[in-house]
Amino acid sequence: MSTAVAPEASPAPRARVIPWPVAASIGVLAVGAALGVGHLVAGIISPSSSPYLAVGDTVIRYSPEPVTEFAKVTFGTADKPILLGGMAVVILLVAALAGIASRRSRTPGVVVVTVLGIAGFAAVAFAPSFAPLDLVAPLASLLAGVASFRWLHRLALDAAADRAVGRKGGGVSRRNVLIGSSAAVGVAALASGGGGLLLGRGVDESRSAVTRMLAGSTITPAPPIPAGADFAAAVPGTTRFLTSNADFYRIDVALRIPQLRAEDWRLRIHGMVDREITLTFDDLLRRPLVERTITMTCVSNPIGGDLISTADFVGVDLRDILLEAGVQPGADQVFCTSTDGWTAGTPTDVVLEPGRGAMLAIGMNGEALPPEHGFPVRMIVPGLYGYVSATKWLTDMEITTFGRDRQAYWLQRGWAERGPIKTEARIDVPKGFSTTPAGPVDVAGIAWSQPRGISKVEVRMDGGAWQAAELATEVAGQTWRMWRARFDLAAGSHTVQVRATDADGATQTEQRADPVPDGATGWPATIFTVS
Repeated sequence: MSTAVAPEASPAPRARVIPWPVAASIGVLAVGAALGVGHLVAGIISPSSSPYLAVGDTVIRYSPEPVTEFAKVTFGTADKPILLGGMAVVILLVAALAGIASRRSRTPGVVVVTVLGIAGFAAVAFAPSFAPLDLVAPLASLLAGVASFRWLHRLALDAAADRAVGRKGGGVSRRNVLIGSSAAVGVAALASGGGGLLLGRGVDESRSAVTRMLAGSTITPAPPIPAGADFAAAVPGTTRFLTSNADFYRIDVALRIPQLRAEDWRLRIHGMVDREITLTFDDLLRRPLVERTITMTCVSNPIGGDLISTADFVGVDLRDILLEAGVQPGADQVFCTSTDGWTAGTPTDVVLEPGRGAMLAIGMNGEALPPEHGFPVRMIVPGLYGYVSATKWLTDMEITTFGRDRQAYWLQRGWAERGPIKTEARIDVPKGFSTTPAGPVDVAGIAWSQPRGISKVEVRMDGGAWQAAELATEVAGQTWRMWRARFDLAAGSHTVQVRATDADGATQTEQRADPVPDGATGWPATIFTVS
């Protein structure tokens, strides 16, 4: 009698599951590929159509005013890198989680990558400066992201299947194929992003050409800066009268500096005018060029802040151009638009004021405008805060009224309609919470009240009597003025205050006010120690 023994059943194959580190990296690589390809295509077609930058611009446009103001005051020009870095962290985190959710099925990851792509597509489509061709970059980004995810996910599942049955095989394993493919996607993503950055830098040659043109042009020069215009030689640490281009303050909402060549620039002046005018850069060069020394001030400058600078600007008189166009009665707003869609509304009567010096600037401190300061053409109106007067990368000027539907960028966010610069002062020396030796102590700084000018600056120490400060030689009402005073101080903590009086005899107010809606006010004070 024999007994049949049933063969042992083979264990059921394990389900194919991608290890979570691999799954997370697939999500990150796919989204990285999407961003890189989008940036590359945008660099070829239209730099402003990069989905990543378009999303950042959308965040800026719809951020609540307190958030925007906090970022400007706290981070200054670093606010944009911080925003882009924060976006990158969030996007990569979402991409990694999408990959982990796709360890068994690619569906969750494909959905997330698609949603991110659609978000970029929408950001580009609803951008202020949208053109139909701009949709090519976000579409390429979406396709690259989905295709990369599907491809890497399939390779990862195949490698997981080999591992599940213990298959090693000869030749090149599917695990090695996955590793090589992932590396290729990563390199391609970085190369695409870098290529997009390089392609976007297309104005260097144009800027150099403009600088050469200015060097050979006939320009009515600004009055020379007198030797006594600042106290930098006598009081170390004080501000020089002219600010270098590299140190000139920059406040704008552009995540990527517009890349517009001078030869491609056009300015359309239209609206409530008798004759519509379209100007090219060559048209500007054929007009009388004038140099003007102007101090520009940002309305977001806090009490004692550094959002103020002075430079020699070269350009053409804007008043003359508007008189040629024929501004019609009732037109009280010059509504300007930059190439990236940012807008500003300037009071027409100020622009047309004789002697005000409003200009279309093309040069700055002996060279063409730097890209970050508006190359090829920006508008400058002395005596008005920049948010209503200093449109960079200017391409459109509509003569209209404040009462119509043309509300500028910052007016939509609660800032004042008109922005005349207030009389203010700043203490540069000694620095706050610094320590200085006992004995004679120099106190110095700047004061401004464009276009009226400064007639007096007063300083007091530890709440004592006001003492008239020595004023530097005045250059013009459109510029700041330096001041200094000296005190004999004993060891200990001291507090210095300053206030300025304009050329009309009006002294800056002691009442403190935040920058919103029309500029900060108050007497600045500095606490320091004498040892």
